[in-house]
Parts: sequence; C-alpha cells; structure tokens
Amino acid sequence: MQSKSSPAYGQTTRIIHNRRHEDSFGSPYSPVYNTTTYRYPNTASLEDVIEGRTQGNLYTRWGSNPSILELEQGLADLEGAGDALAFAAGMAAISATFFAHGRKGIVCVGDLYGGTQELLTHHIEPLGIPVTFLLHSEISQLDSALNTPGKLVYCESPANPTLNILDIHALAEQSHARGAMLAVDNTFATPINQRPLALGADISIHSASKYLGGHSDLTAGAVMASAEKIHPIAQWRKNLGQILAPDTSALLSRSLRTLPVRIKQHNNNALAIAQAMSRHPAIKQVLYPGLSDFSGHNLARQQMDGYGGMLTIDIAGGKEQAARVADSLQIFLLATSLGGVESLVSQPCITSHHGIPREERERHGITDGMLRLSVGLEDEHDLIADLQQALDRL
Repeated sequence: MQSKSSPAYGQTTRIIHNRRHEDSFGSPYSPVYNTTTYRYPNTASLEDVIEGRTQGNLYTRWGSNPSILELEQGLADLEGAGDALAFAAGMAAISATFFAHGRKGIVCVGDLYGGTQELLTHHIEPLGIPVTFLLHSEISQLDSALNTPGKLVYCESPANPTLNILDIHALAEQSHARGAMLAVDNTFATPINQRPLALGADISIHSASKYLGGHSDLTAGAVMASAEKIHPIAQWRKNLGQILAPDTSALLSRSLRTLPVRIKQHNNNALAIAQAMSRHPAIKQVLYPGLSDFSGHNLARQQMDGYGGMLTIDIAGGKEQAARVADSLQIFLLATSLGGVESLVSQPCITSHHGIPREERERHGITDGMLRLSVGLEDEHDLIADLQQALDRL
C-alpha cells in the first residue's frame, strides 16, 4: 500500500497525514511526548542506541523526542529536504547555521531582517568571522566577495521589508562555482509559495513563529537541508540548548496541517490590498511581488507559486504621517511579527529595523514612511476599507 508520505500524493495530503507511528488508542494524531529522558531495560540496549547500532530516544535536549522528530519529518517534506531541524526560535536556527557553515566567512546579499543584521555585526564579526554585506544592486560583486572557498552566502527572498526578489537559482550556481553554499531565509514565502532547495539552494531557513505557526501563539524556527548539511547544524543546536519544546512541537505540527489553505487566502488578500493601495494618492509606492510594475515581478512569477501575504506601503510625508496611519487603523493591529491569521501593521524604522542606523536603512531603500503590512485572513473588503479610512485622515 502506498505510504501517505509518498511524493505521489499532493503536498497538502502529505502534510495532513504526516506520521511517525500509529497511536495505539486510535487518535488520528500523535500524542505529546512531554518528557526529557527515556529509561532502558539494561545498559547494553542503552549503549546500542548511544553508539547508533539501534534507533531510540535518549534525551530531549538533543532533539531525541517523538514529538520533535515527527515535526521535523513534516518540515523536511514541506521543502523536499533530506532532513530538518526544529529550533526554539528563528534566530536560533539562523545562528546555528552561521556557526556550522559560516566560520570561513558569510556573504549577505540584499536586505535582511534587522535581528539577523544585528547578530552578524554585533556578535558574529567580533568573533573573527568575516562578514560581507552586498546590496541588492551590488550582486555583481559576489564573485570577488567569494575570494576563498568554504564561505556561506545568505539571503532573504522576498526580503524584509522591501520584498525584493533575488534569483535563487542563479545565486546557487554562482555560489557553488566559487566553492560556497547558499542559505535562503524562506520565511516570507513559505514552502507553499517557494522551495529554495528545488531552485538549487543548500539550506532553507524559517522563523516558524510566523506563517508555519500561523496563529501568533508559538515561537519556533526551522532549518531544512540534506542530512549531510544538517548534521553540523544539529551539533550546534544540541550544545547551545536551542531545542524546541515537545508541546510547542506538537502545536506547530498542528498548524502545518492548515498551512496550504491559509497561505492561499493570505496570497489572495494581499494581492487585492496591493492593487487597491497602488491607486491611493497618499501612498508613494506599494511594494508587492504580485504587482506587474514591481521590479521583481517577473522573477517572482518564475520561482514562486504565490506572492505571499506581506506587502509594504510607503506613505507620502514620512515617519509622522506613517505613524498617523498606523495609529488610525482599526482592524490591522499595531504589533511586531507577522504571518498570523490576524492582520498586523508595523513601521520598520521603529520596529524590525530600529537598531539599524538611518543612513544604512536608506542605503537599502527602507524609508521612515514605510508601513509593513502582514495581511491576515479577514474579509479583504474590510481590510481595504480599514486602510482607506486611515489614509483619509491624513
């Protein structure tokens, strides 16, 4: 009989029927194994597991827990990866990846989440690890930046908060030709809209607190890659104590079952709002890959199956006017983070990129008048009306 995890089944079917074992009481889903350790009948059987002769669970901090392992099986399947790791946060996933594969140097291409940039400049560089930052417009300098083999190229696509799109296939080919690996933060796109590994990337990273969790009620991270590339990352996770708790793992597994249907609605709502806002006189520009006049639209059409639920509007008048709009919204919640069923608004200059100097933000095209919208699952006409009434107050 064909396995429910067989590639012959569609992605949604595989997500819903992800199992590592059948529950003895008939539950369609696995119970939460909220345990830290596991007893063995004798020393010989414990030693067999420790030395890898037989399979078994040892210690949850090491990732050896049925709830965590089942989640990781589902995460790997989402991206078509050989293996996956679950983390206590997206930043834990990023830092472990940097330590495992970036010690010979990290080259960042395009715009980055402010927390990632802070990690690189305040912590990674002081450890003696060389870090190079290239703007989206400076990608022609990548070859010279990869002057020694063994470096890690890192990027976001779509990027936060400009939604800039990078050619993942071309970046992968260029990186591999210079003896480097490519890691892509796929948080904004999700594996429903984009699968970087299929495009040639070596590692796909997620802040699972966002769309994978989808309900603003958990904090988690994920890394998907081949088993060979996952192994050194797992060692950093183990020794830094970055493991995701079993109960949160089960909660995230639950959320993954509705990911495809949620992302479809996020995509539809965001496109409708982007089209409506692009005609408003108080908005200088709307940044959304689904708009035909967006600079990365054609590339997004080639490598994405949907354009996502994130968009950025740049309010004429700057920081104060943008704040007035944010403060006047009634359905959009003024809050950090993204990817939940509820719509959120944030001003990058005072939230996600507050720690980045203004001149550096402006170099990346991040203006003080920008509002980043995480478009939720509410009725699209209500969201459009909410934005219009707030803009009309200017």
